[in-house]
Amino acid sequence: MKSFVISDNRDTWVGMRLTGINGILVRNRENVLTAIKEAMKDEEIGILILTEKVVDMAEEEVMELKLKCKTPLIIEIPDRHGTSRNGDTIKNYIRNSVGIRI
Repeated sequence: MKSFVISDNRDTWVGMRLTGINGILVRNRENVLTAIKEAMKDEEIGILILTEKVVDMAEEEVMELKLKCKTPLIIEIPDRHGTSRNGDTIKNYIRNSVGIRI
């Protein structure tokens, strides 16, 4: 299994390439959806890494894939500028996934 990154940030994309993780640089929602669709077709991809801004461009689609698809594992990372998420991200994810409030 291999990892694949979809990034909106050139520095993050280059950094991942330097570690041996291939990926694609996207600029808009249409590019994000196309890149995710192509990555989901590749059975060799075990981990799909998305930057926070990429997730923001296609939040509903990404959440649906996280909930319905076993592989690849979809993870969200901050770009080189750091996270823009608040501390309740995990709580919100659990509430959206399971439907319970903690």
